[in-house]
Amino acid sequence: MSFSPTALRGSVVLITGGSSGIGAATVRALHAAGANVCFTYLTHEAQAREMERALGPRVAGMQCDLADHDALPELVEACRRRWGQIDVLVNNAAIFRENPFTGADDAAWRAGWSATFAVNLFAAAHLSWLVVPHMRRRRRGRIINVASRAGHRGELAHADYGASKAALINFTKSLARSCARDGISAMAVAPGFVETSMAASDVAANRAAIEAEVPSGRIGTPLDVAHVITFLALPESEHLNGATIDVNGGSYVR
Repeated sequence: MSFSPTALRGSVVLITGGSSGIGAATVRALHAAGANVCFTYLTHEAQAREMERALGPRVAGMQCDLADHDALPELVEACRRRWGQIDVLVNNAAIFRENPFTGADDAAWRAGWSATFAVNLFAAAHLSWLVVPHMRRRRRGRIINVASRAGHRGELAHADYGASKAALINFTKSLARSCARDGISAMAVAPGFVETSMAASDVAANRAAIEAEVPSGRIGTPLDVAHVITFLALPESEHLNGATIDVNGGSYVR
């Protein structure tokens, strides 16, 4: 899939978790469609700087710990200082760590839930709350949340991850219904397994079983998801407000 290099010309996108995986592919796809892109990273500074060098002045990486919610207002303001506005917010960053019901450490179980929800849900909700007033003043805006197939079907060893993504899907619906009259729309994408570093250990251990779930036998790529996110960022997708788009190759059909 390709988009016109002017499809998003003049638009400013803030995307979290943009230095690797789905986020990095989305930064490149949005840039190719003409957008100016701010992306966050936490530890992958070398990858972030390489992306800036490769893509040029319309892309800027900003280090931010999304679990530190006091840092989020400054993140939004830094993006606005650079380009004057935020037209599209993509909440992509997420934590995916094994936290099974068979564990024996109560403190570790609770800490896993707290850390996962802090990034996967609460940071996305807070950033959305921060950008909505700016979008409302301009009578336009788009918020795209990267959820997961796990939010629909549940998870075995990652229940906190699945629950956080289910909540993110519901939050997307609330945003869509609450903000449409202000010219702001919200959508989500729900990928299945994707060939990323975050899922690498699970894919390595269970590749045959994961591929067997997909009718085509192919695990998704970051670009599969990035293309859908880029389409949702276009003005033409406005009437998908409130929708969650499954990107899982048919491995889970609702």
